[in-house]
Amino acid sequence: METPTSAAAPLAPGLYVVATPIGNARDITLRALDVLHGVDVIYCEDTRVTGKLAALHAIKTRRRAYHEHNASAMRPKILAELAAGKSLALVSDAGTPLISDPGQPLIRAARAAGHGVYAVPGASAPIAALSVAGQATDRFTFVGFLPTKSGRRRQALAELGDQSGTLVLFEAPRRLRALLADIVDQFGDREVSLARELTKKFETVISAPASALADQLDDDMLRGECVVLVAPAPRPTLPDGDRLDALLEPALEALSLRDAVSEVASATGLARRSVYDRALALNKKKKNPHATSQKQTTRQDT
Repeated sequence: METPTSAAAPLAPGLYVVATPIGNARDITLRALDVLHGVDVIYCEDTRVTGKLAALHAIKTRRRAYHEHNASAMRPKILAELAAGKSLALVSDAGTPLISDPGQPLIRAARAAGHGVYAVPGASAPIAALSVAGQATDRFTFVGFLPTKSGRRRQALAELGDQSGTLVLFEAPRRLRALLADIVDQFGDREVSLARELTKKFETVISAPASALADQLDDDMLRGECVVLVAPAPRPTLPDGDRLDALLEPALEALSLRDAVSEVASATGLARRSVYDRALALNKKKKNPHATSQKQTTRQDT
């Protein structure tokens, strides 16, 4: 392990991607403080937010804004500063830059130009949530924010239905109930964990089936920063097609196609898309039961 660099030691020229706290202001590394004290300029998502952190730690370094609205204009200026041999820091309002934050084009451009790009790791809300929620951590997919419109959100969830690990995403508190309803619709009643206000005074982590979790969302829970973790799909309990048909056929007789698919997907743990495709095939067969035998007869006649 390397010896910690002294705060007085000059930094090598380059771009330092610095993680900042996600809540508790003391969750910043000693190295991050050294870097923020030592660089020529700190580029911030919001200079006012970073200013509060700087005031707590007596950081006097100049701050400039770099965010999604000015990134195209600022990127050439930052690259010019790097070419002039300056050391720069990139920070977001909270957590690790580029994780659901702007900056990826800048990193690519800096690396392509041959400038040093250095990680200064620290807090990250998705990793913090995974560490305390009790969901599977050996494999996970982080998707940031899903679309805000229900139709597009359901489509996005449907495309993620085959993921074998924990699904990690961000959501605004006011949309949590709608998100949970869409999760039930697309995945069945899977276990979901909600981690809110991580590292802050009112940190809360609760886990329950998605439908039950929605009932626990009081006004206090519908505030603050939220990370949602959706448990992996359980292993299918009905891998045999005939047994799946045996569940689908009576369900299709009694329910709409959508409700029948949701009920069977929830009962078996199978991906909703797979159950839906099989239900369509059964409906088609029911409407034209002689199609297969007619094809076979025609082949024999020829």
